[in-house]
Amino acid sequence: MDNQDSTKRASYDFYLILATTVVLAIISAICIYGMFYFQHAQIQDMQPLVKARYMNTMNLVISPFIICLILLIGICVPKRLLPTKTLNWFTPALIVLLGVVTYFYGIMMALKINLMVGMVLQFVVLCLAVIGNKHLHFEKKGYWVRVGSSAIHLGIILFILDLFYYKHQTLHLALFWVTTVATTVGMLCCFYSEAFANLIQKRRGGKSLLRSK
Repeated sequence: MDNQDSTKRASYDFYLILATTVVLAIISAICIYGMFYFQHAQIQDMQPLVKARYMNTMNLVISPFIICLILLIGICVPKRLLPTKTLNWFTPALIVLLGVVTYFYGIMMALKINLMVGMVLQFVVLCLAVIGNKHLHFEKKGYWVRVGSSAIHLGIILFILDLFYYKHQTLHLALFWVTTVATTVGMLCCFYSEAFANLIQKRRGGKSLLRSK
């Protein structure tokens, strides 16, 4: 049963990574095309109305893929916590919930709820990673890599959530700095995981020598 569950999880992770990669590639292609077209057509020299029309067109083109990316974030986070069987019903339930919220309150509210749910779950993942919980599902092993990965993902979610609240200066600044700290600390933990592990091991070894004396 464990081997079967791990196989299903690997397949689930593969398709999730594949979908995220495809969406990010499309977003990148749209951005690159928009940048070169903007320069080639010299839109910067045109009337403000033409510039606004161009921006609105590009926003309409890219917005479905941004929505897909935010939905994928909402699906990616729970896989750290939940077994594959639970994920099989959690994902459709989340999509139905977001669909209902979209119908009654609009797509913006649905995306905010999706990000807030992801933020809470990712914060739980980060706390469990910090205390060394062994039941979390990560591709790579190692305490500092898990902590760093959890912090980076939390920073990414907060960064996207911050885009919805950029007009609220106090909340915007708070989210910005929390995002910056979480992402920076996460990168340091991931890139220098071995150095952190060796440093902790040396300190523990030094303390044990002092106690033996």
